[in-house]
Amino acid sequence: MANETLMKSYTAAVGSALVVAFGLATFIQRRYSPSRAKELMKFVAFPSAIVASSLNCYIVRSPEIETGVPLLDGEGNNVFEGETSTVAAKQGVYSTTLSRALLQAPVYFLPPLLLSGPFKNFVKQRPAIRVPLTTFLILTSFGIGLPATVAIFPQIVSITPEEVEPKYQHLKDPKTREPYTIYYYNKGL
Repeated sequence: MANETLMKSYTAAVGSALVVAFGLATFIQRRYSPSRAKELMKFVAFPSAIVASSLNCYIVRSPEIETGVPLLDGEGNNVFEGETSTVAAKQGVYSTTLSRALLQAPVYFLPPLLLSGPFKNFVKQRPAIRVPLTTFLILTSFGIGLPATVAIFPQIVSITPEEVEPKYQHLKDPKTREPYTIYYYNKGL
């Protein structure tokens, strides 16, 4: 991956997160009373993180949409050597981007729920444990959330000939001499 792509991705992710955070904070402060605004401000980071992680993923992976990904048969062999499908690539990039957006939910919501629920009295009796426990809960939430959100969309995806470019719609399996009824592609992580 080119440094230019990484820089563009980082700049867009950080910039968009800042715009969302400042925009929401300004809206909340103007629309609500100071006490209500203070309560709502803790949720500003969530949509900012969704926008940043999704945009970052999309920008890094978007070159695949132009170059495409190879389509495979049931045994993992390329069905049309030297050719790629931009339709499959687009589906793969979009599903990966959505999984990155969904990843933010467990990281942002599980730790506060646990700290205000089962761990509330424990933290109240031992205030010094709050930061280490919060850090542990965030890391655990990420550790649980990442495999769960990646698993929502399988890495190897099936797609029918009707869903892809015309060049793939009438290909025949060289072993059976029958038209392919399903293709596969690696959507990536």
